[in-house]
Amino acid sequence: MLFDKNDFRRAQTFPLFKYRFLLWICYSFYMFRFTSLPTIFFINILVFGLWHLLPARFMTDHFLVSWTALEQGRFWVLLTSVFSHNMLLHFLINMIVLQNFGGMMERFLGTKRFISFFIIAGLISSLCHASFSNFFMDAPGLPALGASGSLAGLILLFSLLFPKERLLFFGIIPIPAIFGAFAFIGLDIWGLIAQAQGGGLPIGHGAHLGGAFTGLIYYIYLKNKSSFSSSTLF
Repeated sequence: MLFDKNDFRRAQTFPLFKYRFLLWICYSFYMFRFTSLPTIFFINILVFGLWHLLPARFMTDHFLVSWTALEQGRFWVLLTSVFSHNMLLHFLINMIVLQNFGGMMERFLGTKRFISFFIIAGLISSLCHASFSNFFMDAPGLPALGASGSLAGLILLFSLLFPKERLLFFGIIPIPAIFGAFAFIGLDIWGLIAQAQGGGLPIGHGAHLGGAFTGLIYYIYLKNKSSFSSSTLF
């Protein structure tokens, strides 16, 4: 999840992009058939396109989460912001991570549990961003968007379930999944402290930590469930 610090300025929109995007949406609708992981991809593609097609004010009111938005009663942004990306690089990185972890986790959890976890992790990560920005950064109006809170939850859950599997730390260094997950958590804690002190990068560390916390709680729930024995988990 990233902060939007560009004063909500709208990106340049090109007519050719509009038509290509609409054609792609129609093609995606036919191919995906709204089944689980492809549905999440489809919604993210759709919302990314809407940032370039609809008025900027509408998108910032309905697809960015902040404490101010919640105070104004726009509680739906807790969910809509999870599927919202307005920068191509941010969008691509999150979709690549979703592709790498989403399919495996959906097969392991099952479709219903996977979707439920993704949404719950997203809601909690959005609430954590809004809370941290208000109470620790004194910036209640600081908006954020992106799926990385849900993805942080997926990555930590994967790492706890399969701790000996390999992750590429920063996409380069292969390390055991459990070490990689806790390394990212450490970086998010460090980043959140830096932001609370007035520094840091425009990254939603609070959202990442909220998603990771959801992954931890869900792992404990699965481990204690009779249908998930310890041999299944490891």
